[in-house]
Amino acid sequence: MSAPAPGSSLKDRIAPVAADAHVTAAAWLGDKAAFALGDGNVVLAGGEAMQRLAVHPGGAVLVAASDGQRLLTGGDDGRVCAVAADGTLTTLADAKGKWIDALATSARRAIAFSAGRGVTVIDADGRARTLNAPSSVRGLAFAPKGFRLALSHRDGATLWFPNTDAAPEMLFWKGSHLDITWSPDGRFVATSMQESMLHVWRHADGKDMRMSGYPGKTRSFSWSQSGLWLATSGANAAIVWPFDGKDGPMGRPPVECGFREARVTRVAFHPRAEIIAIGYDNGLILLGRLEDAHEIEVRPASAGGAVTALAWDAKGVRLAFGCEDGAAGIVALPRN
Repeated sequence: MSAPAPGSSLKDRIAPVAADAHVTAAAWLGDKAAFALGDGNVVLAGGEAMQRLAVHPGGAVLVAASDGQRLLTGGDDGRVCAVAADGTLTTLADAKGKWIDALATSARRAIAFSAGRGVTVIDADGRARTLNAPSSVRGLAFAPKGFRLALSHRDGATLWFPNTDAAPEMLFWKGSHLDITWSPDGRFVATSMQESMLHVWRHADGKDMRMSGYPGKTRSFSWSQSGLWLATSGANAAIVWPFDGKDGPMGRPPVECGFREARVTRVAFHPRAEIIAIGYDNGLILLGRLEDAHEIEVRPASAGGAVTALAWDAKGVRLAFGCEDGAAGIVALPRN
C-alpha cells in the first residue's frame, strides 16, 4: 500500500456491506469477505455479489474463527459450522444446545471448541478428543507449531496435547482469564483478564508477568507479521507490547498507537507491514504506523456504533470491518 498524506482519509474508498446485525467477526476467504452476525447469519461479500446464509437460524453467532478457506462459527444452538467461500455450509459438531464459548482452528485444519468446562478437538481426519477444564473455558488457541492447544479459564491457562495421553500443563495466575494467544514463535502465552489486565508466561521456564494499567478489558489481540509486537485493545490507544529478545515484554513499557478520547475495541496488524488497523467504541477506524506514529483515518467517529470486527485480506490491500449496530464494509487501500 502507498502512504496517503498526513490528515487524509480513506472514507471515500469504503464499499458498504449490508450486514444489518451486530457483526461478531470478520474474515477473508480468498477474495471474499465473510461477516459472522449476531442474528445467526453469515454474509459473504465479493465483487458485485453478496450471499446471506442462515447458519444458526433463530439464534446467534457467538464466536468465529477462520483458516483462510473456511469461516468457522459457534452458535447459541450448540452447533459448530463451517462456511466455504462458495457458500457451502457444513455442520462440524453439535454440543446439544450448549452455548459455544470459544473456537479456534489450526494450520493443520484441526478445530477446537468449548462449551462450559468441556473442550473438544477434532483433527483434520475427524478424530475427536475431549478434556474437562478446571472451570468454564473462555479462550482457545492452537500453538503455531505442532499440535498443542492453550485454554484460558479461572486461575490461569492449560496447555494440552490432544493427540497424546500426556497430562495437561497448568499455568497458574489467580483470577478470571478471558482470551488467549501464543506468540508466533511459540515462546510466550498471553491471556486477557476480567480484571482489565494481561498476563504473560514464558513457556520455557514458566516465568510470568502481569501487564496492568488498562482502563477496560482487552478483548482483541493481534500479532505483527514479524512476531515482534502484540497489539491489544482496552485503552484509549492501541497498546503494543514488544516481544523481541529473550524476555519479551518483561520489564519493558509498551508503545501507544492512535490515542483518542474513545476506547479501542478492535486491533488488526497489517499482514506485511507494521501498520495497525484500530477500531474504537465510537465507530472510528484508523491506520497507525509504528515507526513514525503516522495516522490515516479510515472511517469517522460520527459513523455510528462500536467497531467489533477488523480483518485484512492476505495481501493487505483490503480491510473488512463490522460494527455492533450492523454497519459493515470493505476498504480498498491505495496501491503503489
